[in-house]
Amino acid sequence: MTNAPIAHTGGCRCGAVRFTASAEPHYTAICHCVDCRRASGAPFLAFVGFYRSQLSFVGDTGQRYGEGDVTRSFCPTCGAPIAYEDGRLADRIYVYLGAMDEPARFAPRLQAFAGEALPFAAITVDLPGHAAMSVRRP
Repeated sequence: MTNAPIAHTGGCRCGAVRFTASAEPHYTAICHCVDCRRASGAPFLAFVGFYRSQLSFVGDTGQRYGEGDVTRSFCPTCGAPIAYEDGRLADRIYVYLGAMDEPARFAPRLQAFAGEALPFAAITVDLPGHAAMSVRRP
């Protein structure tokens, strides 16, 4: 029996930005912060975190924007959001769950900024909540 290498793939809506992850994610979460809501236009945003050395882009890596330590990327052709990066966690990249080819494989395990969650229940989320960021920053 041969052990096939792990390959998780994803990209934007039009296919101009594509990526492959060579390992299981170290992080899956939902974020309720205002910044994520505004960046996505959604009531919360789900992420899949990989170590940067485990994720490679094929072709375009996307446009970047941001301020301070936070940078977000999107496809310059179709505008689809791709990833979140934090300069304080330079060895990691957080891909938007919706950019994954098989998002159902990555159930979120926790919520970040749970105290900022909108007061209505668009869906039932029964996960541990964190008052702020769920990954320690230096």
